[in-house]
Amino acid sequence: MAKAKVKTGFVCSDCGAVYPKWQGHCTACNAWNTVQEIRLERPGRREGFAGASSVVTLLGSVECSEEARFSSGSEEFDRVLGGGFVPGSVILIGGDPGAGKSTILLQALCHAAGAREVLYVSGEESLQQIAGRARRLQLPVDRVKMLAESSVERVLEAAAAERPEVMVIDSIQVMHVAGVEAAPGGVSQVRESAATLTCYAKSSGVVLILVGHVTKDQSLAGPMTLSHMVDTQVMLSSTEDARYRLMRTTKNRFGPVNELGVFAMTEKGLREVKNPSAIFLSRTDTAAPGSLISVLWEGTRPLLVEIQALVVSAQYGTPRRLGIGLDQNRIAMILAVIAKHGGLVLSDQDVFVNVVGGIRVLETSADLAVALSVVSSLRNAVLPQDLMVFGEIGLSGEIRPVSNGEARLKEGAKHGFRRAIVPKGNAPKKGLAGMEIVGVADLVEALDAI
Repeated sequence: MAKAKVKTGFVCSDCGAVYPKWQGHCTACNAWNTVQEIRLERPGRREGFAGASSVVTLLGSVECSEEARFSSGSEEFDRVLGGGFVPGSVILIGGDPGAGKSTILLQALCHAAGAREVLYVSGEESLQQIAGRARRLQLPVDRVKMLAESSVERVLEAAAAERPEVMVIDSIQVMHVAGVEAAPGGVSQVRESAATLTCYAKSSGVVLILVGHVTKDQSLAGPMTLSHMVDTQVMLSSTEDARYRLMRTTKNRFGPVNELGVFAMTEKGLREVKNPSAIFLSRTDTAAPGSLISVLWEGTRPLLVEIQALVVSAQYGTPRRLGIGLDQNRIAMILAVIAKHGGLVLSDQDVFVNVVGGIRVLETSADLAVALSVVSSLRNAVLPQDLMVFGEIGLSGEIRPVSNGEARLKEGAKHGFRRAIVPKGNAPKKGLAGMEIVGVADLVEALDAI
């Protein structure tokens, strides 16, 4: 019998554009040296998902049942996942070396092993290394099954024999499929390995967790199709002082996106932080100009953070605008609104803005806090320690309301804040016990309020 011919193509690992032959420059995303040869299909037919059919079916006639989630053993991890593990789901977790990916997954598997069959597949560490870590963390390991293997075929053979309900692959970059002419970690191998394992997870109902490496620009290594294959993508990073770990979802088919979980790195592994606002509010007793508290909305809960600003005279001609934890373009826009509608000249000043604790602000609710902290530093005026501010600033100087305003105010009141400057649209009509709330319509009113 003639051997089936393997079809290959050339695909950009950054954007996924397909080319008939190799070229050094991807014309779709303008990246260089990203076009690589990959296998378009394997010899023979890969089995589909369970219940997959080639018959056209009416959507209304498809029977569906709500899958029961089960806990990972950590409330913060469950929050990030949207409520826990979903049977048949594929989760991709990435992060810097040493961020704690293997640690948090080993903890989750040891917890799940109490009631379910689990399998930890290690392609990077030896079983002795993993066992040593588990003993240091004092984890219950009697029911955790381990496999040191990097061949996808052998992994699936072991999974078919053991029938786990949760399986961890550490990591997808070292896995390889027979017949793919590429080294482990290459685009072809990562794509084919992930596709084969994902197909198994969907057909068997196992919770599959893939560990992924990251590149120097903090993006997941491998083809973009890897992110499209999985149901949930989680990134684990460390804060500036390395004591805490931040876990955030960038994709989730079973829950909210951008949900944030906070963990503390201890001698016994990662421990969840149930009140993360208290971490980022460790201010000094002495009040200083340019410091202000804002309330972000992270996933399904509010988070109090400190915004710091420093305004000094420019020493080298062109003034600098530097932001840590904030979008630089957003800072430039806020400074332009302050100059236009606040009447404050900043063209000859260096402006530095920092979000304390290593938090990355991904929403616009911190605009007003940034503006008032900049003005506080410019005027060298100290703002009250019990003041919190949130609101979005428009180009015409108006202060726009943000989502979940009442929940943000209650979070501030719970942590002892007694004054708040918020958009008029977010000011509750009946007020809030123990808190003075000032609703402002534009930047001028906000400046008058301080």
